[in-house]
Amino acid sequence: MNSTKKIKIEPTPRFYSALQQIVWEKLMTFQKNPRHPSLRVKKMRGHKSIGELSVTQEYRITFQWAQSPSSERIAILRRVGTHAVLKSP
Repeated sequence: MNSTKKIKIEPTPRFYSALQQIVWEKLMTFQKNPRHPSLRVKKMRGHKSIGELSVTQEYRITFQWAQSPSSERIAILRRVGTHAVLKSP
């Protein structure tokens, strides 16, 4: 097989749903306890109000802290993806 030839990748809906389930579970943990150790939440260097949390070893979610008029703390979800999302949160 020629390794330089492009291939087409066709993920099944189940492939996506598995990742979505993991993301949703992490977001529910984040909502209950933003400092949960499994999330490894931290501020992003060079971005005052943007943070990141770990979904898996490869996947991250970036978010921005905000405050509602009633002083409720809000995490605005920005991006989800591999480490590459950290280059442009």
